[in-house]
Amino acid sequence: MTYETSEARGHLLDTVAEAIDEIGVALAVLGAAYEQLDDHNADRLEDELFRPVQTAYGRAQRTHAEFAGRHGLPTRTFAPASAGVPSQGAKALLARAVEAVEEADLILTELQDSMMPVEVGDAALRAGLAEVRGAVADLRERARRLVSTLGR
Repeated sequence: MTYETSEARGHLLDTVAEAIDEIGVALAVLGAAYEQLDDHNADRLEDELFRPVQTAYGRAQRTHAEFAGRHGLPTRTFAPASAGVPSQGAKALLARAVEAVEEADLILTELQDSMMPVEVGDAALRAGLAEVRGAVADLRERARRLVSTLGR
């Protein structure tokens, strides 16, 4: 492996880590929103938003760690993110969660479009990134449906 390849793989891992951090923010914010909702809507939030984001977060971390392990690169521990100020209200928190997921998706889209995962990555990395994006692909629409029923 050349220095350039090693450096490119490190950059790839750093980029995936940025996306993981954004997904972590979404998880924290969804947790704060959950606390502000009645039982029925909290259960909906958990099923329709939190679980897919949690799945994406876990898959992204696993993809990161496995890629690092296969290529002898250092792994990273991801600290829980802060939800920020919970007094924003559930609707604002849900919007913030969607923004964080969309930022993570943008990071991963740009990474995939760069062809770096093909050039210095491997099939397992590409599959993992696709699974992460797939888990949260329609999060905005699910959040919109949930928000439309709040306060009724």
